[in-house]
Amino acid sequence: MNKLTALMATTAILAASCSPKAEQEPIEYIGRSTISASHLTPELLQELGKISDLQASPDGEKVLYGVTYTSVAQNKSNRELFVLNLSDGSNTAITHTVKSEQNAVWSADGKNIYFLSAESGSMQMWRMDADGSNRVQVSNTDRDIEGFVLSPDKSKVLMIMAIAVPRIDDKLFEGLDKTTGRLVDEMNYRHWDDFVDNYPHPYLADLGKDGKVDNATLTDMLEGEPYECPMRPFGGTESFAWSPDGKQIVYVCRKETGTKYAFSTRSSLYLYDIESRQTTDLHPGDHGYDTNPKFNTDGTALAFQAMARNGYESDKNDLCVIDMQSRNINVLTSDYDNNCDDFVWAPDGSITFLSYNGGTAQVFNAKFQGEGSLTQLSDGSDHDFAGLCYCGDKLITLRHDWHSPNEIFVLNADKSATQLTHENDALLAQLGDMGKFERRWMKCTNGDEMLVWIAYPVGFDPETAVKEGKKVPTLLYCQGGPESAVSQFWSTRWNIAIMQANGYAIVLPNRHGVPGFGQTFNEQIAGDFAGQCMRDYFTAIDNVAREPWCDSDRLGAVGASFGGYSVYWLAGHHEKRFKALIAHCGIFNCESMYGETEEMWFADWDYGGSYFGQDGLEPGLCHTPKRGKGGVNACYTDSPHRSITKWDAPILVIHNEHDYRIPVTQGMQAFNLARMRGVPARFLYFPDECHWVTKPQNAVLWQRVFFDWLDTYLK
Repeated sequence: MNKLTALMATTAILAASCSPKAEQEPIEYIGRSTISASHLTPELLQELGKISDLQASPDGEKVLYGVTYTSVAQNKSNRELFVLNLSDGSNTAITHTVKSEQNAVWSADGKNIYFLSAESGSMQMWRMDADGSNRVQVSNTDRDIEGFVLSPDKSKVLMIMAIAVPRIDDKLFEGLDKTTGRLVDEMNYRHWDDFVDNYPHPYLADLGKDGKVDNATLTDMLEGEPYECPMRPFGGTESFAWSPDGKQIVYVCRKETGTKYAFSTRSSLYLYDIESRQTTDLHPGDHGYDTNPKFNTDGTALAFQAMARNGYESDKNDLCVIDMQSRNINVLTSDYDNNCDDFVWAPDGSITFLSYNGGTAQVFNAKFQGEGSLTQLSDGSDHDFAGLCYCGDKLITLRHDWHSPNEIFVLNADKSATQLTHENDALLAQLGDMGKFERRWMKCTNGDEMLVWIAYPVGFDPETAVKEGKKVPTLLYCQGGPESAVSQFWSTRWNIAIMQANGYAIVLPNRHGVPGFGQTFNEQIAGDFAGQCMRDYFTAIDNVAREPWCDSDRLGAVGASFGGYSVYWLAGHHEKRFKALIAHCGIFNCESMYGETEEMWFADWDYGGSYFGQDGLEPGLCHTPKRGKGGVNACYTDSPHRSITKWDAPILVIHNEHDYRIPVTQGMQAFNLARMRGVPARFLYFPDECHWVTKPQNAVLWQRVFFDWLDTYLK
């Protein structure tokens, strides 16, 4: 999947815990927060309810969804289930437990709801009536169930469970029951935030007359195949599609292991026949990610998202349809210059999808019968749309922006959106004005036009400030990805509203390398980390610094991941612009990063090959077109660590031990060398976090340290 899709998937994982694990200790009930605050605080930010996972009822009259509630005091979250009645707008909580309910879906007749819960100790399937009554456990497997998909007739279920990776040589471990040593002889021994001790497989089982899983019928669909299905770290139940007749299943899999896995993004769609247990590759050949298969209502067509180039995880994500009889593939978005980021089949047989377009995530529709037209269904206003589902002919969606997390809306025929839930209204109403923001277009040094968002502090009006001679400190926000949208996102970490609440103006450039402005603009950054995008950052901050309300002597730059790389690079090239810098989980040394990261396709494609030239790699691994002599380019020759002697601005470095994408040694190098140079620096280290910060109290500490550092040098 591309980084944009991954970001959306990441939001779903954090809100809904799509790969849940059993709780290790009892907790008090966690529900809607009653916290009181006059402005947005780190604690309130964590305790806002997080809505996710829309599921339309079979009769099209209700929407099942989940809300995750967080307790900072307990350092834990809990997810409850709700049903929204579209006829009268009422919504009802159908669970009230100390154990989260996950992966909730309707039964085919709408009378029951199936879900996952660790109520009995391990994560198992449960069933209840549609009103939440009569809960009963329906599975009892020897392992946690990570997700499930019911067959259309409710006679079978596909369940995701992990298989242990066998040790290389048991003889070497004889008599060493207390050893912690790991023995590896191939890559992919760690991934994202875990060492790879197991991999997920889909299992089929019958549901008996009592609706319970019959363990005697358990069948591993990939028996004997050492592949992830679904693909980690982000894959889940969206990787599977039952045919409407219940006789076949399409699944997504990257059938590679070890070093080849680390360099490949070739996942394909595989058709599994339940009776014969035969598997067919529906999309043979060399290509990038295939994801998210979905059958139409009669099973004659299968829609999916596809990338053309193996090794390029941020390639254009096209919306495609396979004719299941001829097996011909129709690319619906071949003439559309942006990504398809998620989709649903519409009642009329067309496909409705999400796409970042011009700075926000909007809703589009594609018809593949007849003229193949593509139309925009949303009005393009300053909001991001997220999940989609159809209830009858009503298009239900999630929507958020910088000042409010997801709420459920219905998208109307006139492109307006009507809000259906008000999960966080009471908490947000305490805050009053959350600050203004505006769009601006600026000309880049190469002549392209760039959209730049400007967010102002709470209670701040630029015209009034100029009249009164007031100026405010201003932050340059550097986006991660690197090919991720700078939109009206809502985040519990990189939250624009809390920066506004703390008295900062924020400049958010849609610099080269972000989606929504065409593929040429999007792909420009590959192999050019230190080039045009960095000139774009200077263009944006210099333009705003000339504004009479902006205090050009109090500028800061902040960012994570590629945004952290950007801050490190700016530290050596900013020529006294910035008085404070913050880099979270950023790339500091591209050469060492190339040899440390786990997903090699990321570094290989984005850097344009290895630092010693592509000819030095084992044949068949690298998919990257050569850029520059021997495949070596400015990503190495202009790596941030090479300008360390020019660092002079105080810098806060944040990094996490379980970040295996950008290992913690990158942050340690940056901090250590800054201090060796005598540059004021601070290191915030989390031993139990990955590329993100997910634990509530860690997240609150992150915000406190973030603003303490900025306030020290910019106020």
